[in-house]
Amino acid sequence: MNSDDDPASQKCNDTRLAVFLNGFIIEKRGRKDGPQLEPETVLNNNVILMKLRIALNLKAEDVLEIMGLADMPISKHELSAFSRKSNHKHYRVCKDQILRNFLKGMQIKYCPTR
Repeated sequence: MNSDDDPASQKCNDTRLAVFLNGFIIEKRGRKDGPQLEPETVLNNNVILMKLRIALNLKAEDVLEIMGLADMPISKHELSAFSRKSNHKHYRVCKDQILRNFLKGMQIKYCPTR
């Protein structure tokens, strides 16, 4: 992964990332019938995590395994709190460290030679 100060790195706004993630879901799971969802203009880590789970058809156990690969074990209850609506009393914000370690675990699982 490139660091933020790498001259080759480029910023990606939320809408562009939402378009990519929605396309990733369609690529992996197929297009849904009816009108397609408009890309979000504002994303948060909870939405990004959920879209990746949907695209890769990851169950809770799969995500927990991936987090373990990155040496960041979390509980099933903590994971479910990330998927709740923001007004739910057990909702929890997915912090950058959680998402970063999820991506690191995915890299270990799906690209072990990197």
